[in-house]
Amino acid sequence: MSDRGLRIALLVSIGLLGLWFLGAFLTRMRQASPGKPLSDWRAWAPSPAESATGFITVFFDTLGIGSFATTTTIFRTWHLVPDELIPGTLNVGHALSGVLSAFIFIGLVPVASGTLVPMIVAAGLGAWLGSGLVARLARYRIRLGMGTALLVAATLMLLTQLRWLPGGADAFDLHGGRWIVAVVGNFVLGSLMTLGIGLYAPCMIMISLLGMNPLAAFPIMMGSCAFLQPISGTRFLREGRYHLSASVGLTLGGIPALLIAAYIVRSLPLTAVRWVVLFVVLYTAIALLQAGWREARAVRLRTVAPARAAV
Repeated sequence: MSDRGLRIALLVSIGLLGLWFLGAFLTRMRQASPGKPLSDWRAWAPSPAESATGFITVFFDTLGIGSFATTTTIFRTWHLVPDELIPGTLNVGHALSGVLSAFIFIGLVPVASGTLVPMIVAAGLGAWLGSGLVARLARYRIRLGMGTALLVAATLMLLTQLRWLPGGADAFDLHGGRWIVAVVGNFVLGSLMTLGIGLYAPCMIMISLLGMNPLAAFPIMMGSCAFLQPISGTRFLREGRYHLSASVGLTLGGIPALLIAAYIVRSLPLTAVRWVVLFVVLYTAIALLQAGWREARAVRLRTVAPARAAV
């Protein structure tokens, strides 16, 4: 299949997934007020805080920060959503903006389809096939390991930006061994998403170290999540494990934020993009290390408490 044909097939697949999810979402909104039309918005209308959360988190998500960690922080700090409903609300509320962002960035950034499509498919397969294996690993060990690795990568990137190390290339395509590393790497990153570890920053640093233009990360990241989120979001809709008004708020607030942030990313010069990537990687590394340390401490406490009780 030609490069153009691959790209069209990818966009059609993402579009069909988005429409499938939208139909399920609208059905649940209608069911929130039985016997009344969807236009009776009082049953699902978001609060200003819920819509503002969607705007803020999707804006920074489009810049590469990621939306799950920031949304969770806001929800828990302001007590907008019960903890047990946060995972479902994240997947439902951010699914449509994820699909739209994939269409925007796949059109804006000319990554070769021979690299773009296999990396996106690999991430989806990783989330599906690799979830069972990854779920057996201690999450805090993965977080600590990835946080440390990202700190090292950020250091190398900073030295490159300061011209103390030679810079990489600005390719939008990969071949040979680098292509294999990129596809396998995105498969692993897709698997790690099942543990709540974001794909954005690791994907950014991976393709930068492989010699690609940092902008190439955006369609790869957005396309990967556009495949994963509608599927997982529909599952949460079916199980009823989500907060309806907060999900609507994330959706309605996120779409305008996406359009604004996409224009900013498009207009940034390459040097500025690399500084943004560096900030994202540092932010993610620190967040992973903090979460890993907290979880490791909790594991130690759970292990020590029974031992003391037995004594």
